[in-house]
Amino acid sequence: MNFLSVENLSKYYGDKLLFEEISFGIDKGQKVALIARNGTGKTTLLNIINGKDTADSGTLTLRNNIRIGYLPQVFDSQERISVLDAVFETDTPVTHIIKEYETALELFNRQPTQENRLRMDNAVEGMDNLQAWDFESKAKEILTRFDIQDILKDMRELSGGQRKKVALVKMLLSDADFLIMDEPTNHLDIEMIEWMESYFLASGVTLLMVTHDRFFLDKVCTEILELENGKLYRYKGKYDYYLEKKEERIANTAAETEKAKSIYRSELEWMRSTPQARTTKAKARADNFRNIKEKAFTRIDRPDKTFAVKTERIGNKILEINNLHFSFDNHIIIDDFSYIFKRGERCGIVGKNGSGKTTLLRLIMQELKPNAGKITSGETVIFGYYSQDGLSSQNRGKRVIDIVKEQAEMVRMASGNYLSASQFLNHFGFAYEHQYTYFENLSGGQRRKLHLLIVLLQNPNFLILDEPTNDFDIETLTILEDFLRHFSGCLLIVSHDRWFLDKLVDHMFIIRDNGKIKDFYGNYTAYKLQLQEEERIKRLQQKSDKPVLRQETQKNNNKQSYKRQKELELSEKEIARLEQEKAVLLELLNTGKGTHEELVAWSEQYAAIDTELEAKVSQWINLLDETESAN
Repeated sequence: MNFLSVENLSKYYGDKLLFEEISFGIDKGQKVALIARNGTGKTTLLNIINGKDTADSGTLTLRNNIRIGYLPQVFDSQERISVLDAVFETDTPVTHIIKEYETALELFNRQPTQENRLRMDNAVEGMDNLQAWDFESKAKEILTRFDIQDILKDMRELSGGQRKKVALVKMLLSDADFLIMDEPTNHLDIEMIEWMESYFLASGVTLLMVTHDRFFLDKVCTEILELENGKLYRYKGKYDYYLEKKEERIANTAAETEKAKSIYRSELEWMRSTPQARTTKAKARADNFRNIKEKAFTRIDRPDKTFAVKTERIGNKILEINNLHFSFDNHIIIDDFSYIFKRGERCGIVGKNGSGKTTLLRLIMQELKPNAGKITSGETVIFGYYSQDGLSSQNRGKRVIDIVKEQAEMVRMASGNYLSASQFLNHFGFAYEHQYTYFENLSGGQRRKLHLLIVLLQNPNFLILDEPTNDFDIETLTILEDFLRHFSGCLLIVSHDRWFLDKLVDHMFIIRDNGKIKDFYGNYTAYKLQLQEEERIKRLQQKSDKPVLRQETQKNNNKQSYKRQKELELSEKEIARLEQEKAVLLELLNTGKGTHEELVAWSEQYAAIDTELEAKVSQWINLLDETESAN
């Protein structure tokens, strides 16, 4: 069943072509990712599909009677409206009674008067009459998952990240058939992102989303649309398949370009030597010459993957943290943390939102003072600190190139050669024609990228990066990853981007809720696998550590124990079978070789098996608990 059909769609932004005559369709149950460079039209295309913008030409058809849920990249609510009203904005009796119940409950908790009790009792009766408890329970679960506590708080008092979470909760509760999302993982911690992955895998909802989170993309989506140079390319497979096929496409384009250049040279000689009066055949050849010229000068962007700047030498003493303690309003953020950094160290920091990741960075940079403990750095250490605050608004009225030149006119590379500031900007995606843009005309993502480049230009030998992947497109992330892999100094990175962490860090600081920091040697995937293994071992130990019962008691419970044991064995076999089926389907999806119908069917089977597997594992745990309790 087709949900969306796009045919020959074109859009200009002023004189700039965003995309030209692109066509694609999305069927029910498909989960599709849209990727492209920043500023090439991803958000514009989503807005056109959602009816918030119009195309210059082409047609767009949405299936009748489908409900669409839309998540914008920036949710900027200026209305005087509570979180509760924003989440349950839909005008239905169920949402009305849920809002009334939540408001009445909050008022009664604050002031348990007779009037407030009566209001709450009436709301409870209304919830019963409309059978709204299941929906309310689902809403509470999602709100809790996204750490939204004060549901009566004014939306204007929330941060940008908190407003984005509210918009995400609203969309997930909309019960829409077709979800359109613009960067859904921004401002979420890893735990929230992983929960959302499981939610979408278990759901039959149709998705179209812009995302730079490659782990999220790879887990949720089975097709990728790429906008590049105004054209649309479709890849029916996972992210690795996309990378492979894109490399093949670029190689083929490069070969065709070289061939076109050879033909162009010979045709150019003919054009110069042929008289103006031409036959019909000659005119056709002249028209074809223009097509050959366009192909011969096709631009192929392939960033230098060995791009590395010269860093200052770093001494033996780098950074020492001794018995660090920091608390705020009697809440312990960091408790008795000590660590000595070594040369060339690459460390990631992960933890829930609000756990103290940014606080640790600010303590190191001496923007905050600890309650106890000491932080000392070596004399040769030059910090480069990329914060989430970004560049100062004092740069208004300045052009991009001038802001960069204030830091350095020339950049010395690791090879000993020099790059101009303009060449350095171009490598990181600021094309030469855009380098004279004024700071105030840059998008949020462009300002963050410029802030990062200013940090890199300061020639640091210890880089501290706080969420460097937010608002960057995948191509920029790839360039940044390649740059950081060749960076010879120390790295300390806070990020929710698991792909980014896996590529760059050797070990991680895991910040716990109690302020304790665990040092784990390995990347994020290794840490996740260890957690799963620890949980499995814990279960087995709990099973084996139970004391042996006396023979008489065992005889009385023999029948039930035997039955439970058989159910456990059957459950374990079912789990193994489902895991095998899931692995086979994942392999099929990664090949990308199936027909459109086969890929949709495999995707639906994968989601169904994943849901069944989760239920079987839960059943297995319950059986194990029952067996242990009986024993």
